[in-house]
Amino acid sequence: MGREDKATWKANYFNKLIQLLEDYPKCFIVGADNVGSKQMQQIRISLRGNAVILMGKYTMMRKAIKGHLERNPALEKLLPHIKGNVGFVFTRNDLVEIRDKLLENKVRAPARAGAIAPLPVVIPAQNTGLGPENMSLFKALSIPTKISKGTIEIISVANLAAVCLAVGYPTAASVPHNIANGFKNLLAIAVVTEIEFKEATTIKEYLKDLCKFAAVAAAPATKAAKAAETKKEEKEESDQSDDEMGFGLFD
Repeated sequence: MGREDKATWKANYFNKLIQLLEDYPKCFIVGADNVGSKQMQQIRISLRGNAVILMGKYTMMRKAIKGHLERNPALEKLLPHIKGNVGFVFTRNDLVEIRDKLLENKVRAPARAGAIAPLPVVIPAQNTGLGPENMSLFKALSIPTKISKGTIEIISVANLAAVCLAVGYPTAASVPHNIANGFKNLLAIAVVTEIEFKEATTIKEYLKDLCKFAAVAAAPATKAAKAAETKKEEKEESDQSDDEMGFGLFD
């Protein structure tokens, strides 16, 4: 009985969507991420008499439209835009008027882990000035914090560069890594080809004579050793000079 009810519900949904597509000459496809039931109710009230809203799973929407393409092939243009959490707003009125009504009901949604912000968000490491009672907000966003002098301090946003590199989205944190990685790729290509530029020439010279690697690695250690030896000699000369003058450090 339950399966039959579900099948009937799906059939009714398909029929309703197709009927609306045939009855209304215009429609919006709107995103519904982070839209709560109360906000959706307010939107429906504001559009009453001017537009009809139909929500549902995008897979069902696509299936219903594909099944109706023979009667209305133009509906195929909608398919690329039906993905994710979306809905239809059908109307016979001016689209600009309906759009303005939709935007009037747009409200801010609370931040949560996994949500994609519609605007760039930069959170520098700093003391927020917020009390410990707000720790749950930062924990939900996976932002590392600590309590400093009774307030919440953001320790770092070091994961930003890693995330940006993983998704291929350039930011001030990730661009230096992109450039460095790109330059490494250029060097790798130059080493196995005849491409020449200053840094590649230096690498090729080292590869021709591997002993140069050892020399370069040993140079800092040798320099430090020589500096220590020179300092020791200067100290010994200073001590000898004091003794020759007939007095010591505590005379």
